[in-house]
Amino acid sequence: MQRRTLVAHAAIAALSATAAAPAFSQSGEIRIAHVYSKTGPLEAYGKQTQTGLMMGLEYATGGTMVLQGKKIVVIEKDDQGKPDLGKSLLATAYSDDKADIAVGPTSSGVALAMLPVAEEYKKILLVEPAVADSITGDKWNKYIFRTGRNSSQDAISNAVAVDRAGVTIATLAQDNAFGRDGVKAFKDAVKKAKVAHEEYLPAATTDFTAGAQRLIDRLKDQPGRKVIWIVWAGAGNPFKIADMDLKRYGIEISTGGNILPAMANYKNFPGMEGATYYYFGIPKNPVNEALVAQHYKQFKTPPDFFTAGGFSAAMALVTALKATNGETQTPKLIKTLEGMSFDTPKGKMTFRKEDHQAMQSMYHFKIKVDPAFAWGVPELVREIKPEEMAVPVRNLR
Repeated sequence: MQRRTLVAHAAIAALSATAAAPAFSQSGEIRIAHVYSKTGPLEAYGKQTQTGLMMGLEYATGGTMVLQGKKIVVIEKDDQGKPDLGKSLLATAYSDDKADIAVGPTSSGVALAMLPVAEEYKKILLVEPAVADSITGDKWNKYIFRTGRNSSQDAISNAVAVDRAGVTIATLAQDNAFGRDGVKAFKDAVKKAKVAHEEYLPAATTDFTAGAQRLIDRLKDQPGRKVIWIVWAGAGNPFKIADMDLKRYGIEISTGGNILPAMANYKNFPGMEGATYYYFGIPKNPVNEALVAQHYKQFKTPPDFFTAGGFSAAMALVTALKATNGETQTPKLIKTLEGMSFDTPKGKMTFRKEDHQAMQSMYHFKIKVDPAFAWGVPELVREIKPEEMAVPVRNLR
């Protein structure tokens, strides 16, 4: 009888140890879910973000991928640019994969679908690189932080290039959250020039003829300087509108930064001005030097627009987790992240307490054509620092 009891106790102890093993192993990990467009219309952006995130985690942990004795585990999920899928994948990451924190997504539409999931599970979603103002605006909740720039930061910095008295502007954008938020923020930022027309086209547009004609008709008879400001992401080449002989009407083009393949089109517009979030040759700091060197070593090419964003997200996470001694409880992380400053390839960023938007520099550029590069090179006119941009707090909660 005594032997049976001992055997039974041993069996129970073994079962208890087995059941506890996964929980123990998870407690020795920091689990980060990255939900992004591994495929889909914004695949190029998503893959750059993933590359930057992994490089940033490696850099910030000295190549160990271990923080405060805990292994960093990154769980990749492909939202394909589909809001419903992104929403479902984030819920799965928090519930089944036991992710402590999530990063992503690529698309603003997907991000807006994901925001309530973070609130439901009471877990942090670090938005990178989705841009729409509403993410840290009227759709925001306290679990949302963003290292990526928002539409207002894009717009305010781009307005620097064209907002002058006597200038008439028309805008060309995609008919989605990214495009419409971008134009709204740009219009809010323009104080001296006149915005005469807004043209919205489907995100998958390949034939820009009809839209270009409407833009020309609205601008051609305007006095003074005339500018079409383009905000576009993903497939399609809106710069084809230049084929309609804009110069004959005295119409210029202005736009923001983009990934290097898209900036091949910029070579056709020497002297074009705008503002960018990042270009590898502009920021001068140790973190950017490390990113550029590592990217050249690994890929034989410079880091791109969204690579810097993923790297910045990693720097924010590691800075916060070091401050919490590796603890991942959400209330503690929120308290740490609010108002926190951290180093990035762009220099120092700071999460604003009111809406958790990372305040950061932007770069006013002028395009130079250099035969050594396959793209138009954005030469720095000047750095536009965070304190120079009156980025509105659009959080209505």
